[in-house]
Parts: sequence; C-alpha cells; structure tokens
Amino acid sequence: MNSRRDFIRNFGIAGGAVLASSVSSVAMGAVPEAPTMGSPNTQPPMRPAVGRPYNPVVTLNGWTLPWRMKNGTKEFHLIAEPVVREIAPGMKAHLWGYNGQSPGPTIEVVEGDRVRIFVTNRLPEHTTIHWHGQRLPNGMDGVGGLNQKQIPPGKTFAYEFVARRPGTFMYHPHADEMTQMAMGMMGFWVTHPRETHPLIDVVDRDFCFLLNAYDIAPGSYTPKVNTMLDFNLWTWNSRAFPGIDSLNVRKGDKVRIRIGNLTMTNHPIHLHGHEFVVSGTDGGPTPIGSRWPEVTTDVAVGQMRQIEFLADEEGDWAIHCHKSHHTMNAMGHDVPTMIGVDHRGLVKQITDLIPEYMVMGERGMADMGEMEMAIPDNTLPMMTGRGPYGALEMGGMFSVLKVRGDQKVGDYRDPGWYRQPRGTQAFEWAGTVESLRRAPGTAQELSSSSAQEATKTIEVRVRKPSAGKPHY
Repeated sequence: MNSRRDFIRNFGIAGGAVLASSVSSVAMGAVPEAPTMGSPNTQPPMRPAVGRPYNPVVTLNGWTLPWRMKNGTKEFHLIAEPVVREIAPGMKAHLWGYNGQSPGPTIEVVEGDRVRIFVTNRLPEHTTIHWHGQRLPNGMDGVGGLNQKQIPPGKTFAYEFVARRPGTFMYHPHADEMTQMAMGMMGFWVTHPRETHPLIDVVDRDFCFLLNAYDIAPGSYTPKVNTMLDFNLWTWNSRAFPGIDSLNVRKGDKVRIRIGNLTMTNHPIHLHGHEFVVSGTDGGPTPIGSRWPEVTTDVAVGQMRQIEFLADEEGDWAIHCHKSHHTMNAMGHDVPTMIGVDHRGLVKQITDLIPEYMVMGERGMADMGEMEMAIPDNTLPMMTGRGPYGALEMGGMFSVLKVRGDQKVGDYRDPGWYRQPRGTQAFEWAGTVESLRRAPGTAQELSSSSAQEATKTIEVRVRKPSAGKPHY
C-alpha cells in the first residue's frame, strides 16, 4: 500500500471540486491517487498526521484509506473495480470491491470535517455510492436515478459533504444492488467525535468489520448473485475462519467492536468470557439508560452495532455468530442427515466404484474437523481450523478475542495460544462414577417381567463404537 506520508507529499496540488457529477479530463489532474491494498491481513491503525486528532480504528482483515488535506477538505479516492479476495488460505474469490479489496478500505473522519470523495468506476456497468446513515445534502445520498445520474464505466464522480455527527456507518452501491452487493461492494465509515462526548467513551482498542455472505460453488470463483438465502460462505470482511484474524488486546483494555450487517439475514453475535453493552448504532450513540449487560446482540440486515466491554479476563475467547450454520464453510444444503445409518455393508461396494469415497455423518459431523478428505479446487472444508488442543470444528463467522496481561500498549500482533494456569482447565475424571438413579416408574425401576415387556417395542437402535474395534 502507498504510505500516507507519500500520499500527502505526492498530491499537494490544487484543483476544484465537482460535486456529484462527472469529472472532466482537465479536472482529473486534481484527483488524488487511489492507494490499494493487496494483503488480506489486518493492518495497524493509521494515526492521523494532519487534521483533527482522533483514536483510530483497526479494521479486521482490512485497512484505513489515506487522504490528503486540500484547502481544509479531506480528499479520498475510491476505485470501484473487480478484485480477487482470499476468503481463507486455499480459496480465492473473484469479487467486486474498492481499491483492490472487498470490502473496500475504511474511511475515518472527525465530526465537522468537510470531506470530498472521488469515485472512479472501473466496473463493467454503472454504479453509485450510498453513504449509509449519514446526514448530508439530498444530492449526495447516492441513490442512482433518484438523487444523481449513475456513474458510467470509466467515469469519476465526486461527493462532498460535512460529517455532521459521530458514529459508525458504512458505504455501498445504490445501483444494481442485488449484483453489486452480492459481489462484495461495501466498506466501513467511522466518524470520530470532535471533542469529549457524554455518550462516547474513550477506548484503548477500537475494531470494526462488516458481516457479508457469498454463494460460491466448490471449484468456482464467482458468487451466484441471484441467491437469496442459501449462502454457503458466511464471512467477516469477506474472510471465513480460519482466515479471520484474531482480535488481540491487553488485559484491562476498554475495547469497542463495531459491526455492520450487509447479508440477507440477521446475526446474533456472541462473545465468550465477558459482558458488553451496546453503546451505539448507525443512528448514533445509545442513551446511557438504554444500555444493559449482554453477551449476545442481534445485528439485523442493514444495521450497525457498537459493543463495548472491559477486557479483564485473560485467555482466548471465542467471538462468533450464534447461528450454528454460520460457523461452517461451504455448506452442502442438499446433503442428507446420515446419523444412525449403518454404512458397513455398503462401504466396500462404493469404494470399488469411487476410491476416494469416505463415510461421513453417521455419528454426527465432528469427524469432518479431522478428516483430510479430497475436496474440489478453490473451496474450503466445511469444518476447519485448529487450536492448541486439536480441531476447532469451526468456519465462517468465527474468531478469537485474545486477552493478554503482557500485551504491549498499541501492540496488535497475535500473541499465540493461551496457556491456562494449572488447575484452571477442564480435565478427564479418573475417579469412580456412581450409577445413575432413575425416577420411580421408569423401566429400570420396574419388575424384571414388566421391564422385559416394556422393552419389547424398540423405536430406534443406536449403534455405538466399541472400544478397540474399528467403526465406519
């Protein structure tokens, strides 16, 4: 990525703004360069060297867009273009995004800033940008056909407005939305408070990410844009676990996490080990009296949620969507449930025809986390990721909050896996276990003749693996 220092040094040039209209070839000389990012890794916060000071955010598996100051206005440049995004190691997707990635870079400004955003369209069709949640002039709202002409391919438009209120926002097209958002066109926007705000606390670490989803058939690269609900990849910032970075914090830090939802369904986001409050939405900071402790908050379609908590419990704590299918990759919705089905008589016959065939799902799906079965090119195992004690059996919308007492202030590097102090980890019980006592009237308490009679009718047989014997 071009550094912010180079960006400011190289583009201290003059030129007028063109508001929500095509930029001429003469005026194009005044448009700042559009930095790009190729790495899918979380980039460190970009501390402002010019303009009003603020505490920057960290975009999970993303970055912040540099700007230049010109006559008191912050100028940004977004390029709408086809991109290649690594969903997780082993899988890439051909998406549409901004400045080399999907989602596009986060835009950070301060309340009261005048901003000018140049948008160049390198897509094969027209586009616009809607600044979700912003108070701005109607002609800058970005709804194609209603507020402005569409941005044709090859043209550059400019949007200009004042960031009137602090909060958590996003940007996305309002042109051919079904296609463009399904292809990954979106980005985060954060407006920081100009001065001390009674409803906005100062935090030590401030993370943000967008919830998005794709339907990409195994072996292919391009999302199916007509899918309404049956997505097979549930992602944060177009990354699926284990491709999602961990959130690394220092014990005792006040932490804020900003979440936006641009999928087609709601997501109950659950944090382990800590309680949080919902401190803000895309409507602004929430009143103090409306906040109560939670460990899960639902983020509906098109909504933003800010959660805040004190990271006072050391360890590796899961953070994930609590819809169980959303923590899996490449879901096969048409795969039948095989629990309790005895495959033993069929395995050899099938493997004679299909040598790579593997029995799965007979005892549940946990074996999927350990198997190394053949999968098509450019897709991900359904259950994947490994931790210090084996398979995590997770995918999709899952990450880890890593709280460490020795993490340095401002250090966002991954500290590795947590080592639990002696006596603080679940363990296998080596002592005796008393026999279960059944309530009066159950089969175990009946007379032997009555018990035999009660067990004549068997509703289902459960086949369990025997110790030392192979099972299929």
